[in-house]
Amino acid sequence: MKTSLNIAVIQMHVEEDKFKNLEIAHNFIKKACKHKVDIAILPEMFCCPYKTSNFPVYSEYEKGKSHEMLSNIAKEHGIYLVAGSMPEKDENGNVYNTSYVFDRSGNQIGKHRKMHLFDIQIEGGQHFKESDTLNAGNDVTVFETEFGKIGLAICYDFRFPELSRMMVDKGAKAIIVPAAFNMSTGPAHWELMFRSRAIDNQVYTIGCAPSRNYDSSYISYGNSIVASPWGDVLKRMGDKEGYFICRLDFDYVDKIRKELPLINHRRLDIY
Repeated sequence: MKTSLNIAVIQMHVEEDKFKNLEIAHNFIKKACKHKVDIAILPEMFCCPYKTSNFPVYSEYEKGKSHEMLSNIAKEHGIYLVAGSMPEKDENGNVYNTSYVFDRSGNQIGKHRKMHLFDIQIEGGQHFKESDTLNAGNDVTVFETEFGKIGLAICYDFRFPELSRMMVDKGAKAIIVPAAFNMSTGPAHWELMFRSRAIDNQVYTIGCAPSRNYDSSYISYGNSIVASPWGDVLKRMGDKEGYFICRLDFDYVDKIRKELPLINHRRLDIY
């Protein structure tokens, strides 16, 4: 089994036009693939400005036009594609914040519906209530690659440490998190959380955010990031649009877990 891979983390500006956003994403993927990328990652709501009233309007069924375009992009470039997240509607009219994963042939191999909806009210800061228009998912998501298993969560999910451990218990050696922290939560918690989850679970943690747009009603913190199983920050962007390439080595995950046994350590039954 191959144990090292290159990921491309794409921090893109989100426009009002859904299909313009898909074009922007594809252009970044084309550039990144010149560096022999194995997995490309897009941000949370990469095709939809992050506003509750937008989610039903921009939503599509699973096999809709955007889904087809993303599948074709993965197939064209022979990569795994973690397609950030986008609004998904089901046959009952429910709308979810959903991330699709495609393999090198364009087949969907994973799907995560955001489990923990972002309903916050920070005094003097951010107010947002995803549950006004979104429904919550209920699945712990881990997908298979030729390098090993990778976990997938969306933004606010990552604040719940039990979910990360559940993904690791299912075999994940990296956790990918399309996310859009804001200017209240980002400076306070973004790097701290990615380093903490990486250390606690001895995995790579990858956060992929939209670039910052001060004209938006919701301003993303940006700062897309990769932390190592030892808690080091391997890559981190600022607030601008762009991408970076980072190499992950799953043998290093095994090394850290062997040297400092946490994951398979006997746990106390305190209940």
